[in-house]
Amino acid sequence: MANQTFEATYKDRQGKEKSLKIQASDLQSAKRTLRQRGILAISLKTATTTSKTVARGLSLNFEKPPGVRDKAVFANKLAALVSAGVPIVRSLDLMAQQQKMPMFKKAISSVSLDVNQGASLGSAMRRWPQVFDALTVAMVEAGEAGGVLEEVLKRLAKLLEDNAKLQNQIRGALGYPITVLVIAILVFLGMTIFLIPTFAGIFKDLGAELPVFTQMMVNLSDLLRSSFSILLVGGLLLAAWLLRRTYATRQGRRQIDRFMLKLPLFGDLIQKTATAQFCRTFSSLSRAGVPILMALDIVRDTVGNSVLADAVEGSKLEVQDGGMLSHALIRRNVFPDMAMSMLAIGEETGQMDAMLSKVADFYEDEIAATVKAMTAMLEPAMIVLVGGIVGSILLAMYLPMFSVFDKIK
Repeated sequence: MANQTFEATYKDRQGKEKSLKIQASDLQSAKRTLRQRGILAISLKTATTTSKTVARGLSLNFEKPPGVRDKAVFANKLAALVSAGVPIVRSLDLMAQQQKMPMFKKAISSVSLDVNQGASLGSAMRRWPQVFDALTVAMVEAGEAGGVLEEVLKRLAKLLEDNAKLQNQIRGALGYPITVLVIAILVFLGMTIFLIPTFAGIFKDLGAELPVFTQMMVNLSDLLRSSFSILLVGGLLLAAWLLRRTYATRQGRRQIDRFMLKLPLFGDLIQKTATAQFCRTFSSLSRAGVPILMALDIVRDTVGNSVLADAVEGSKLEVQDGGMLSHALIRRNVFPDMAMSMLAIGEETGQMDAMLSKVADFYEDEIAATVKAMTAMLEPAMIVLVGGIVGSILLAMYLPMFSVFDKIK
């Protein structure tokens, strides 16, 4: 393998920051070379990298950050290595060598370097917010503080796997109808724009009088083939852009999320999903020893709906003043009554994490049942929709044939 040029930044004995360029085959070899020279690097990056910030956490736009499943696998493997007695730095180096995602590989290598230089695992992870979210960092820091890093990593892996499973269920529920709807629209546009004009021309040559429904479809076809279609596409793109800009604002996000909670079928599914996410995450953080106020901050950012996030934020302020979390959340009336009742019992008995874990199990089962029922209901509905679209086009094309048959008679 050809050598690369790496640039290390370090401080000399007088405390002055200096830089040094070395040749090495990879990042691990560069770190070993620095250790042999007795140099404690502040940062280590390839010479082509122009910013320390890039090397310490921000990567190029085309590098894909790891998903929930990738993080779960990372936590699981790291827990297994730590459990086997492998030193943490060696474990991170092994995982960096096996990692295929460029951003994730850089992050793990950087974390390994920082830990080798004396930093804690949690603080080293915190420097890569695009890779290690607040939930992961908080649980790792709590595990290090309590001396139960191995156990916390296993809990983190389980939590991330549950979250990934939950996300896949939601994608399955929403992906099917959206895909079928897009296909139905494309079929309708294709037949309207290309097929109907051909038949309309044939009937015109035969002198057949077009029925009202057929004439309406012909007029629609002419409209779609004109410059109106460009205006329509432009209008839809503009509406999508405005919706995205609105959702980027705090008030707009709140209004859209509130509307989503009121949608038939999907609103109930969104609320159950957010409730399961809240209970599972808060239970895991509490069991790991994360302080309740910090746990509420993390839950607020991961609950997935700004209306529920605002309720968690308001409840946090009451808890900070000495109030009970369950009472504060009940007053905001955004979470299901059953979940809040179980939370209240958990607070009273001192087993809040165990109770919330059971609530999360219940709502995850509810979500699975809801997704299954929705899929079973939407499948025939989508078939009827596509059949109705194709049938309407065929009806519009065959109706004029009766006039042609009458002329032949």
